[in-house]
Amino acid sequence: EHYESAEVIVGVALTSKHPTATALRLYHAPAAGVDAIDLALLPSGATLCNCFGHETAIAEYVMSALLMRHAPIAKADADLRQEKWTYWAGRPNALRTELGSQTIGLLGFGHIGRAIAARAKAFGMRVHAANRSPISHSQVDRAFSLQALPEFMGSADIVVVSLPQTPQTLGFVDARALAAMRADAIIVNVGRGPVIDERALYEALLHLKIGGGIIDTLYQYPSVAVPECKPSQFDFARLENVIMTPHMSGWTEGMVRRRQQTIADNIERLMAGRELIN
Repeated sequence: EHYESAEVIVGVALTSKHPTATALRLYHAPAAGVDAIDLALLPSGATLCNCFGHETAIAEYVMSALLMRHAPIAKADADLRQEKWTYWAGRPNALRTELGSQTIGLLGFGHIGRAIAARAKAFGMRVHAANRSPISHSQVDRAFSLQALPEFMGSADIVVVSLPQTPQTLGFVDARALAAMRADAIIVNVGRGPVIDERALYEALLHLKIGGGIIDTLYQYPSVAVPECKPSQFDFARLENVIMTPHMSGWTEGMVRRRQQTIADNIERLMAGRELIN
């Protein structure tokens, strides 16, 4: 009864199993993704809004994960504790690469892409970007349309996927796109898992067709019924060229505070009759 009479609902999913919110004026997703909200079920006159505020956290995650590949501090520390001077300066086989010498490709140039571009430029990287709408940005050295996906994928040492999941982006990065990547290139997914074809990604990594992967958005998730599960039907855990994390890249105290503020601001705007954001 309370759900049906609510003027504002904050939620992540709207399906036919939910009651009909006949008085609804605002449905507010507390996240960026709204793919689990059936727009056809929103009452006439209700507005759907979402939240961002995650781009700073995700950009820091991406840069941290990439830096780990160029500055293996944890491994150097672990080795030295065992009296192994693996990365001692002066040893020819201990030479490391530098992140700043590489080109990063941003597939999607929304909030996340722009935040990563700013940090990549601070490291001296070249920035390429591919997006649905045209890009004109001071921190982008080369822009591509989504129709030029293979060319874009082959232009960078690192490809970061931050596209949302929609019917148009499902499996958008397929075997052909992955085959266009450089043999030593890294792919990073902080958008949605299924945007990259699951089987194609596993086989590209398994057969060393690309250099490696950093995967934060996955293909299988825990549920109330199954509180722990494998992140994919494929055995990514066996692959040494993959780093997997449990969809944690945007989950920070700062992100939560920023999203809470967005929701509160929109409720205030609704009650005051002002235009809503997002």
